Amino acid sequence: MKKRSIFERLSGSVPAADDYDSFEDDYQAPPARRQVVQSTAPRAAAAPLPEVHEEEHTESGQLPVDVYQTPNEIVIRTFIAGVRPDEINVSISRDMVVIEGSRAIPQNVSDSDYFHQELFWGSFARTILLPQEVDVDGSTAGAKDGLLTLVLPKLDKARQTKLRVKAG
Repeated sequence: MKKRSIFERLSGSVPAADDYDSFEDDYQAPPARRQVVQSTAPRAAAAPLPEVHEEEHTESGQLPVDVYQTPNEIVIRTFIAGVRPDEINVSISRDMVVIEGSRAIPQNVSDSDYFHQELFWGSFARTILLPQEVDVDGSTAGAKDGLLTLVLPKLDKARQTKLRVKAG
C-alpha cells in the first residue's frame, strides 16, 4: 500500500484507485462517563469552599458557576446567554444563593433535524451555599454579554461597636 502525502492526509482526499485503512475503522469510542477533576493545588485553610448543589429536577439543566472571594466580597459568576436579565430569579439569604431561570427555544426544530446538539434549552436552577455570611441588602447583580455577576459583601463578625449608655 502506498503512503499518502501530507496534503492527502490533511485534506482527507484519497485517489479513487487507492484502498487504505481508516482510523475510524479501528477506533471505538469509550463509553460516556462523568469525569471528576480534582485540583492538586493546596487550598487556603481560612475559608472553606462553598457547597454547590444542583436542584433535584429531572427537567432542569446544569448552570456552571465560578465562586471566589476577595478580601471584602464573595463573587459568583455564571453564563446566562440566551436569557433576558428580567427572566432570572436570584434569591439571596445570608448563607445561600439560588439562581433560577429558563432558556426558551428560539424556534421549533424537531429532534430528527439535529445533526449535533449540545446547548441546553429549558429551565435551570442552582443553589450555592456560601462559606461566610453576606450582607443581603448590600448585594448587587449585573448581567453583561451573557455573564451574570453577583457581588455579595461579606459580613464582618469581628467588627465591634461601642455604645454609650445614656442616663434616663
